[in-house]
Amino acid sequence: MTLLRVSIAARAPAAMAQTLARILGGEALPFPPCPGAWIAFARDDGGTAVEVYPAGTRVTKGPDAVAFQGGPPRRAASATHLTVASPLAATEIETLADTAGWTARPCERGPFTCIEVWTGEGLLIEVLDAAMLSDYRDGMAAANWRAMYGTEE
Repeated sequence: MTLLRVSIAARAPAAMAQTLARILGGEALPFPPCPGAWIAFARDDGGTAVEVYPAGTRVTKGPDAVAFQGGPPRRAASATHLTVASPLAATEIETLADTAGWTARPCERGPFTCIEVWTGEGLLIEVLDAAMLSDYRDGMAAANWRAMYGTEE
């Protein structure tokens, strides 16, 4: 399985998508199916993208296809977070985050290391440069997880 697309909400969807697109080495564009939404595409990555909806948007089952409804924004904290690979070096990732007014710091996660990025909206994005991605792919396998944490099959 390959995760190709995910959606998040933001108070400033265009700004969020534009910064995410820079981190992903791609570009951000409006997302017309949802008014006010934007989409951040990864560079040359076969369709990997992050849709950024206006805060409060609900994705619902419409009569024929997905529908979007507005509503009040949900609470600021959430268990939702993303882990993305970036073509940029760790220092460039940290600089982009800083320019956006976000917090970025290197973190050890056990089976991998990442740049922990906290957006101004309280969303956690774990960003991996090329070396971190290699370690992630080596470490984040079910067998390695069982060995590291002593869990049963």
